[in-house]
Amino acid sequence: MSEIKVPAMGESITEGTVSRWMVKEGDTVNQGDVLLELETDKVNIEISAEESGVLEKIIRQEGETVVIGETIGTLSAGAGGGNAPAASEPATSESKPASAPAPEAPVAPAAVAAPPESSDSNKTASPSARKLARERGIELDQVQSKDPIGRVYQDDVKSHGSQPSAPVAPPAAKAPASAPSAPAVSGATFAKPVERQRMSRRRATIAKRLVEAQQTAAMLTTFNEVDMTAIMDVRKRRKDKFKEKHDINLGFMSFFTKAVVGALKKFPTINAEIDGEDVVLKKFYDIGIAVSAKEGLVVPVVRDADRLGFAEIERSIADLASKARSNTLALSDLQGGTFTITNGGTFGSLLSTPILNTPQVGILGMHKIQLRPVAIDAERMENRPMMYIALSYDHRIIDGSEAVRFLVTVKELLEDPESLLIEG
Repeated sequence: MSEIKVPAMGESITEGTVSRWMVKEGDTVNQGDVLLELETDKVNIEISAEESGVLEKIIRQEGETVVIGETIGTLSAGAGGGNAPAASEPATSESKPASAPAPEAPVAPAAVAAPPESSDSNKTASPSARKLARERGIELDQVQSKDPIGRVYQDDVKSHGSQPSAPVAPPAAKAPASAPSAPAVSGATFAKPVERQRMSRRRATIAKRLVEAQQTAAMLTTFNEVDMTAIMDVRKRRKDKFKEKHDINLGFMSFFTKAVVGALKKFPTINAEIDGEDVVLKKFYDIGIAVSAKEGLVVPVVRDADRLGFAEIERSIADLASKARSNTLALSDLQGGTFTITNGGTFGSLLSTPILNTPQVGILGMHKIQLRPVAIDAERMENRPMMYIALSYDHRIIDGSEAVRFLVTVKELLEDPESLLIEG
């Protein structure tokens, strides 16, 4: 019998959620068959069978959080499953007594008097749950676990912390009685019908990172506007031949990517990041392109954008967007960007203040192209296709004048598309 374990999934990923099992207990699988799908903070990962056999037991169910190296199932070797049920019987009977101490919690009173560090060892918990419990001063023995075998996870600690009545319950045995009221206590009470949905792991991670960006960076936004007449004229004249030659549409993103690269070369601090007390100036241009997918916003990266032509940039963006929407992005597609472009204009946004994609120190927001009257000279007005652009930046290392000049450079390059062939 072999164990099915959660594999290492990258330096920044320590746990995941079982999204769905592709097979059921008792099913015969071949080596290389996909057993289940794990949802992580960034991408979904498929776990395959390392050998042929029968799926003997599913230990971690769909929706449960698991950590790297944890056993989530067992696989019996060989194609025949005749002895598999008999072999699984003892395992099942052994697992029940193992989980029994959790509800009884006979050691809880003794552990309460001890410091948090000593109580941590009395209950099985994920690393993130232990860390959060220590930060909040919560005894793990007092946390109610939703897990069948009593393992405490980060969400259990959060739920415990949101219940003001739980800590003051006199005896430990009273804790289960308060569990049914947890959903009502954790949120507001509504007189009219509502639907409560649990955040997906990715959405929760996005929320956490956006809040962290606002709390850790001295973020400021500066604005300008671009006359898109010249770019729209180029696209109108060239789009058919471009599509015929390269089999890809000539969009706006390639123009903006080229303009951003040209401006980053002129203002290298905006292509940097902060590492402690050091500023790391990056001599490469990996541009993140924000893409809206079903599970939330993701930012795949166009590598070495300074070395790519318009067609290569458009093709890279189209491929990454397709992967994002089909949930097939790899971790390598998302890591290592130096600057980000986000286009709220595709949804009709006229103006916005984008939030930094940390540890990057700059992000450019594109917006809706709208006809507006523009003064051409002292006597003449024309309706021009105008777009507001916004640069959010980290004021800790980027001065306001530098940010403004960067955005003016982007504007000038876009309004003179021929210059993109030289500067971009």
